[in-house]
Amino acid sequence: MKRPIFLTLILILTISSVSFCKTFAQLREKPRVIILTDIENEPDDAQSLVRYLLYSNQFDTEGIIATTSCWQRNKIADWRVIEIINAYDKVQDNLLKHEPGYPEASFLLERVKRGFPDFGMNAVGKEKDSEGSDWIINILDKPDDRPVWVVVWGGANTLAQALWKLHHTRPEREFLSLVKKLRVYAISDQDNSGPWMRRMFPDLFFIVSPGFHENNEVAYQYGTWTGISGEWWYKYRTGADLSIVDNPWVKANIQGKGPLGAQYPDIEYIMEGDTPSFLYLIDNGLGYPERPDYGSWGGRYELYTPPYKKWHHEPETRPIWSNVEDMVWVDGVCHISDQATIWRWRPAYQNDFAARIEWTIKPFAESNHPPVARLGHANEITVRSGDKVTLDARPTNDPDNDELTYKWWLYLEPGSYLLYRDYSLNSNRNYQLDMDGKDTPVATFTAPSVSKPQDMHIILEVTDNGTPALTRYQRVIVNIVPAE
Repeated sequence: MKRPIFLTLILILTISSVSFCKTFAQLREKPRVIILTDIENEPDDAQSLVRYLLYSNQFDTEGIIATTSCWQRNKIADWRVIEIINAYDKVQDNLLKHEPGYPEASFLLERVKRGFPDFGMNAVGKEKDSEGSDWIINILDKPDDRPVWVVVWGGANTLAQALWKLHHTRPEREFLSLVKKLRVYAISDQDNSGPWMRRMFPDLFFIVSPGFHENNEVAYQYGTWTGISGEWWYKYRTGADLSIVDNPWVKANIQGKGPLGAQYPDIEYIMEGDTPSFLYLIDNGLGYPERPDYGSWGGRYELYTPPYKKWHHEPETRPIWSNVEDMVWVDGVCHISDQATIWRWRPAYQNDFAARIEWTIKPFAESNHPPVARLGHANEITVRSGDKVTLDARPTNDPDNDELTYKWWLYLEPGSYLLYRDYSLNSNRNYQLDMDGKDTPVATFTAPSVSKPQDMHIILEVTDNGTPALTRYQRVIVNIVPAE
C-alpha cells in the first residue's frame, strides 16, 4: 500500500510544483504599483522616489499620489514628486542604454495626483473625494487581472476614501472583487485609516508593522521596515554594515551622480524608510510577492493576528501579514529580529542602487550590470529522504562577462523543515545543510530523513566581480517526502 500513497504524494507535490513555477514565471509581468507618499514631511520619501525611478522599468507605475500623514496633516507636496520626475526625464535616455522599459517622464507625470489635504479618517466619507482617490478607483476598474500594489509611504486615507466610495456605490460582489485586486504594503500606520481598512475589509491583503509613532508612543523601532537603515536612529541590535546607509556613503555614491542623484537629499532620521515597500517587488529571483513569508529585499512577514500593543491605533481583528524574525549570523554572532529580514540583504541592495545611479550618466561599457542567475531545473523539486539532490546553476551568465561567485545556502525560516544540530557549536553550521560544491555552480546534498512531507528553501546567490559587485538569486523549494 505504500506505493500508491507515495504516488499520491508525488502527484500532489507535482501539481504544487507546476503551480509554483507558473506563479514564479508571472514575476516577469510587471507589478502594477500605486505610491501614496507624504513627501516633504521629511527627506526619506524623496530619497525613496529617486531609488524607485531607477527601478521604474520593473513596474507598471499606475499612480504617484501625494498624501498627508501624522507628520504632515494638512498639506500635500505633489510639486516635489514632479520636480524629481523632471530630473529623471534628463537621464531616462541613458537608463535605456542599460535596460529596456524605462517609462517616459510624461507618462509618469500624468499619473501624479493629489490626495485630500486632511489627516486620517477626517478625509474619509461624504464629500471627501480627491483626484487621488478617484484615480485609484479608475485603476481598479481597468480590465487587468494583475494585482494592484499600493505602497503606502505616508497616510493611507486616499486608499481608504476610494474603498469607502466603492463600498457605498457598487454592488457587494463587484466591490469584493475589486478589494481582492488590492495588495497593500504600508510603512507602519502613519494615520488611523490603515487600521480602519483592515477592520472594515477583512479580504484586503495587507502587509504592515502596525502602530503609530506619536503622542509619546514609539512604534517605529518595532517595524520590520526599519531594517533598511534604522540602527542609528532606533538603536536596535544589528549585524549589518552601518557605513553604507549613512551620509558619507550617500554623498560619495549617489548625490554627485547626475541630475537624478542631485535630487537625493541628505539623511536626517533614517535613510529611505519607505523603500522596503518596493524592494519587496523587485524581480531579482529572490522574492515572490504573493508569499510574504518567503522573504526578499523588502523583508519577510507571516500571516497572523498581532496582539494589541499600546502603540496600536486599535486592536487587530483578523490575520494580516506582519513582523516575523530571521536568524542571521555575522562574524560568529547570532542576530534574531524582524529587522534582520531586511538588513541581511543590505550590501546587495545598496550596491544595486549605486550601480543604477551610475547608469544615469555612463555608457553601458563603463558600468556594471547584474548577473542573470538561472537554474538547470525547476524552482521546485520533489525528493525522497536519502535521495542525492543536485542543484544546477550552470545556465547562469553575466552581461559584462564578469567572473561570478556562487553560494548555495539554506534559508531556514520560510521552510517547514527544521534543521537541528548541536547548539553547543554556537555557529551558523547548526542551521546549514552539508552540501558539496556549495560555492560552485553545481551543489549536491542528501535529502534529510523526514517522517512526513516537509519543504526547505535553498537560495542561490550569484555575485559578479564588477564595481560595485552585484548579486542576483534563484530560490529552490525542495519538497521532501518520507522514504518508502
